[in-house]
Amino acid sequence: MFHVLQPEGWVPAKGYANGIEARGRLVFVAGMIGWNAQGQFETDDFVGQCRQAMQNIVATLACAGAGPQHMTRMTWYIKDKKEYLARGRELGKAYQEILGRNYPAMTLIQVVDLLEDRAQVEIEVTAVVSD
Repeated sequence: MFHVLQPEGWVPAKGYANGIEARGRLVFVAGMIGWNAQGQFETDDFVGQCRQAMQNIVATLACAGAGPQHMTRMTWYIKDKKEYLARGRELGKAYQEILGRNYPAMTLIQVVDLLEDRAQVEIEVTAVVSD
């Protein structure tokens, strides 16, 4: 389905892949934020919102017959880099519980704000499902 790209001599990436080569049916998941299926926030906690956003990604991927194992690219937009770094272990645990040990090519961007005022994070995903 896909092949992780690891340039020779590079230190292995931790928690993400430097690149992914894939072939198949493309699935694009819009930026998911930490609200529930009814569009309501249940928490203002950063990790809690990340957890919900990842659950929203899994639910959306399932609509295309896909799952976390099909993710090839993930982009995180966060409001607070310091909180992301400070809560890395807790966030990593939530990631593995929801998305497993699937580490796509990943980008993290700190932003000034997100469209929804209460949103602390927005995550978008590209997945590839083999033909």
